[in-house]
Amino acid sequence: MAKIDKSEQIDHSRRRFFGTAAVSAAAAQLGLTPTAPAQTKSSSLPAIKTGTNTSFGPLKKVNAGALNVGYAEAGPANGAPVLLLHGWPYDIYSFVDVAPALSSAGYRVIVPYIRGYGSTRFLAGDTMRSGQPSAVAVDMIAFMDALKIDKATIGGFDWSGRTANIIAALWPERCKAMVSVSGYLIGSQQSGRIPLPPKAELQWWYQFYFATDRGRDGYDKYRRDFSKLIWQLASPKWDFDDATFERSAAAFDNPDHVAVVIHNYRWRLGLAEGDSKYDDLDKRLAQSPAIAVPTITLEGDANGAPHAEPSSYAQKFSGKYEHRTITGGIGHNLPQEAPQAFVQAIVDIGAA
Repeated sequence: MAKIDKSEQIDHSRRRFFGTAAVSAAAAQLGLTPTAPAQTKSSSLPAIKTGTNTSFGPLKKVNAGALNVGYAEAGPANGAPVLLLHGWPYDIYSFVDVAPALSSAGYRVIVPYIRGYGSTRFLAGDTMRSGQPSAVAVDMIAFMDALKIDKATIGGFDWSGRTANIIAALWPERCKAMVSVSGYLIGSQQSGRIPLPPKAELQWWYQFYFATDRGRDGYDKYRRDFSKLIWQLASPKWDFDDATFERSAAAFDNPDHVAVVIHNYRWRLGLAEGDSKYDDLDKRLAQSPAIAVPTITLEGDANGAPHAEPSSYAQKFSGKYEHRTITGGIGHNLPQEAPQAFVQAIVDIGAA
């Protein structure tokens, strides 16, 4: 199930959630109202039963930029490349049902662990364990270079929805098309310093917890308990079992995981400096650049994580664009909870 959002431009009057604001008042003044859910586009894709797959098979590794990247790959080597990127606290298993469906349709599907997760490792001990968004995006450009992929359709959610946005905005020549869960996610430290209304701040409780030494130590000690809680809050209607969670939780045992996660959230609030090598990129991103590559944005109707209304970011996509809201109790981990809708979006926008 999906809805099409064709909102006109609106003015932003306050700080964005995940890089954009849910500007309800401004939207109302301009007559922007949500449309009713509609069916997704018809397709010859076979039906995907959620939870059918539990493994990617043997993983691969490649040196790319600052990292040795662990990744899964499926589909023909000469297929149109699709790069699928996970968020926090998730991992490549968010795409465990998506990847085989796309590979069976002839795509070359690549699903890497981002820095601080799974089998991905830093090549040098003195590299800053930065979690700033620009660093993660540069990692993925280096990863594409290492695999000799000039251009790919990129899909992502959470942290890596932002990564996909950054690549599409700053390196559009590398991004054929994009599927982004929760829309336009590019933000900056400047916007992160601006207080939100109390109810909105409450949704970010873990960000403030991570700002403390207690929070860092607590996350380190209770990685699995903490991550399971986030899964439950972000996807309140997703009835995942212990085996599903544990397959992903193993990725959080990465020795750099806590450092990267804590730095990401402290950086957002301006409480930690970023790696200076990314300063120029961060300045460009602080301008909230528009995205011109063909894009479909997705949102689950039961997303319990902070997210903006689609009307607040529609104007940030200046090329071919469509929004789909996926119904049926779908939460934040949309690729794993609704793989059929995610695959359909990749196929549709890749053909644009």
